[in-house]
Amino acid sequence: MDRSGFLYFEIIVRTIQSHYLEIINFFHNRATNAASELFNQKIKAFRKVFRGVKHKAFFYILSM
Repeated sequence: MDRSGFLYFEIIVRTIQSHYLEIINFFHNRATNAASELFNQKIKAFRKVFRGVKHKAFFYILSM
């Protein structure tokens, strides 16, 4: 790969190279990670509601 001299452009190129299969998968199957993002959002909302829980082992069992 030729060096362009543009740091951010090179970062974008490396990102695309490292995620190439996922990018192609989107265009081929129209598959996204929306389901996992939704699940992650629900976990974050749950953690926000139960902020300050003292019994952390119980909290982690509930969040699984």
